[in-house]
Amino acid sequence: MLRRRPYSVGEIAANFRTSRPAISKHLRLLRAVGLVATTERGTARICTLNAEPLRAVSEWVGDYEAYWSKNLRSLKRYVEEGR
Repeated sequence: MLRRRPYSVGEIAANFRTSRPAISKHLRLLRAVGLVATTERGTARICTLNAEPLRAVSEWVGDYEAYWSKNLRSLKRYVEEGR
């Protein structure tokens, strides 16, 4: 959701069938791990996505994906040639 644009906590909560306190709890967790940043705009808290940590995870997963794809292709060839 935040990928498209910043949203207030109220706007985020309106998109889910969950209580606003539950949404706030999730947002606090996302802020704690650096995935969401909030700013005050009047009485509203505006949330924005910080995608940088996700890019790091994506790169890490990509390395393992390449490793396992190569090894599984080698295993497949080995099994097929052994028949």
